[in-house]
Amino acid sequence: MGHFVLPGNPPVELTLRRSARARRISLRVSGVDGRITLTMPSGLPEKTALEFADSKAEWLRTQIKKQPELKRVAPGLELPVEGVLRRISSTKGKRISMQGTEIFIPGRIETLPKRLEAWLKARARNQLALMSDHYASEIGQNYRLLTLRDTRSRWGSCSHEKRLMFSWRLILAPPEVLNYVAAHEVAHLAEMNHSKLFWAKVKSLYPGYEQPRQWLRKNGASLHRYRFDTE
Repeated sequence: MGHFVLPGNPPVELTLRRSARARRISLRVSGVDGRITLTMPSGLPEKTALEFADSKAEWLRTQIKKQPELKRVAPGLELPVEGVLRRISSTKGKRISMQGTEIFIPGRIETLPKRLEAWLKARARNQLALMSDHYASEIGQNYRLLTLRDTRSRWGSCSHEKRLMFSWRLILAPPEVLNYVAAHEVAHLAEMNHSKLFWAKVKSLYPGYEQPRQWLRKNGASLHRYRFDTE
């Protein structure tokens, strides 16, 4: 895997990935954050794949323009936390605090994004563990482990080993959305499928789940526009 930049106005950044299963060159623009992946068969020369990408440069620029604007976390930015836009403010003190529609973050500005990200992850873990414990007890099930990731393709998962995984960005969504995803994954502890029995289990845990499910379909991608890196 390598990273390349196609020259032009503006330059186009892409990731080159070799795949033994790929039979042709393909380009994918992520609908979540606009990242471009160029996939090529293992035996194909790198130059050939890059020439293909270059021939599609204008199309790529058009697709990039359609993506939601990325927002880098910094003082003054309004960031949704638990579904409410809250203004990030730099302040003195020792601990991050949230008061009404403001989040107060002490310390150096250059480390603010990562410290806020860690605070959000801790808040997400606490809430997801609380709800997962609650729903698991409702159906007489137990899970072995709960982990958080910054996944772009799914909001949660449940393995056959009864390990639950969630996107920590659920803490940015309204509480009912986080609760629905927790109920959805816990329901998989009893039904490892998406059958009628599974959805009946979800409904028993979270009546009215259709609305937060629809919210995710419509608004979920926007939660990935917030960038916590410092570059």
